[in-house]
Amino acid sequence: MKISIERGALLKAVAQAQSVVERRNTIPILANVLIEAEGDTVQFRATDLDIEVVDKAPAQVERAGATTVAATTLHEIVRKLPDGALVTLSADSAAGRLSVEAGRSSFSLATLPREDFPVMASSEYQSNFSAPAKVLRRLFDKSKFAISTEETRYYLNGVYMHVSDGDGGRVLRCVATDGHRLARIDADLPQGAEDMPGVIVPRKTVGELRKLLEDDDMAIAVSVSETKVRFATPDITLTSKVIDGTFPDYTRVIPQGNTKRLEVDASEFAQAVDRVATVSSERSRAVKLQLDEDRLILSVNAPDSGAAEEELAVAYGDERLDIGFNAKYLLEIASQVDRENAVFLFNSSGDPTLMREGNDETAVYVVMPMRV
Repeated sequence: MKISIERGALLKAVAQAQSVVERRNTIPILANVLIEAEGDTVQFRATDLDIEVVDKAPAQVERAGATTVAATTLHEIVRKLPDGALVTLSADSAAGRLSVEAGRSSFSLATLPREDFPVMASSEYQSNFSAPAKVLRRLFDKSKFAISTEETRYYLNGVYMHVSDGDGGRVLRCVATDGHRLARIDADLPQGAEDMPGVIVPRKTVGELRKLLEDDDMAIAVSVSETKVRFATPDITLTSKVIDGTFPDYTRVIPQGNTKRLEVDASEFAQAVDRVATVSSERSRAVKLQLDEDRLILSVNAPDSGAAEEELAVAYGDERLDIGFNAKYLLEIASQVDRENAVFLFNSSGDPTLMREGNDETAVYVVMPMRV
């Protein structure tokens, strides 16, 4: 195999591939990226056996062929090469080496045979549809903060993507929760997604997917089966196993009868929470909200480090209410708000609180209170 490729194109492809590779591997081949050159394209394939990413890039292919080389090392080399350089990769399978040349730099890297590289078995997808990158980005970006990191409840270690009933009909919905907070985000149901099975997309996959969704005008081809999910652009294909488990019935957690309504400027609220939480003890980070006629007092009282208080002008017309929350959870939820105002709906100091972005029903957040 011998190819010449522009450094920028090579860096982009290798960066996507190497981020999937696990740093610590018991199987040496999993630390490698499979480079396959044919026609006028080269593709870079990496896997950790749960996720596989394939990235295509245009190249001048002098000799078609394939080899595998350490992904992280190749990425570091390419990253340090000068901008605009033309990089030549040539593999010598007999010697088990890949040479990387650019300008006056040359490197010789150890390779492993391509036959040893595990390629993820293709599966029959029950549902194939296309969705704008912008729509998918919103669904996953706004829900991923609530993914649980608790390994024992593995079925919460991802985002539950499924078809559901929204206010205006069927919707594509993403839900994540860790038991303390929940995010439920809806989008119009894409054509062809009606029969999609509900799947739990793992946390790592959600992180990798973000790189495919940068371009607002891009349409993403989505394929879903009971065991796998695939997201593809013309250049990149990301295939992932889904979490084998049942996502809990989240609808029971979303309060329906919360009537005490607080409307507040989202960014002012987030900044105020951040300021008063500075003195709170790391362990609990509890912030108390005191609500009265059109005013909100945020306070923190940490006996070992101090106290803080801040008052905000808000829209609130219900009876007085004192309620406490984990500052981190409040900040994460407030930072999801794209609109100017955040609307909180309370019931009592012991019940879950609902938050929306203004009157937008397509993004709903729930946060559990704390004793303060």
